[in-house]
Amino acid sequence: MSNIRLFFSKTLSTNMTDILDKSQSHYLTKVMRIKESEVFSIFNQNGEWEAKILRISKGNVEFKTIKQLRKKESSKELWLAFSPIKSNYQNFMIQKATELGVTKFLPIIFDRTVVRKINNERFKKIVIEASEQSNRLNVPEIEKAQNLKKFLNSNSIDLIFTDLNSNNKKIEKSKFSNKPICIIIGPEGDFSEHERQEILSFKGVQALKINDNILRSETAVISAISIINYVIN
Repeated sequence: MSNIRLFFSKTLSTNMTDILDKSQSHYLTKVMRIKESEVFSIFNQNGEWEAKILRISKGNVEFKTIKQLRKKESSKELWLAFSPIKSNYQNFMIQKATELGVTKFLPIIFDRTVVRKINNERFKKIVIEASEQSNRLNVPEIEKAQNLKKFLNSNSIDLIFTDLNSNNKKIEKSKFSNKPICIIIGPEGDFSEHERQEILSFKGVQALKINDNILRSETAVISAISIINYVIN
């Protein structure tokens, strides 16, 4: 069985045929040098299938799903609310957060956020590639950038507040409900004081000091997700 995995946004079922898009067709034929009759894996949130290449014509790959390899998985919703940062660091952060199981990204424009625009196409490409590489089925959702007030008012979540000013270094699993768990990470200049108070007044919030040192945003994200994964698993 090939270790090539491709995300497919349309409906998948056994014994169906379809055509890959130009980018994926080019990847299979020019990069991976895959030939007609060879197999690869194709997946989305509903499962994963073994697929066979039926035809390669004018750069397009037609395939047929042969058998289902994995069924839809139910996993704990783990969200990441974060301040946009410079693209190279952000790309790394998104990739690693996807590998570690984040199911939704929520960009927040804080008072001290410097980068205020996000390349959504690039963002989507990174989470798809990271999902393909990390053997997960569900590709994370990406919300549009919003302010803190809208985020707090529109989400019913168990909120983990990474607060440098907190003395708490332990998360209480017993306080989690069946709501999604959401980690909130501030900008490089940290949260403003009124943002801290807004977050601390949120129902169901747990403040967490993840390290005595001041961490870069991407380091804080990886550390916080690892801690939460350890607690819930």
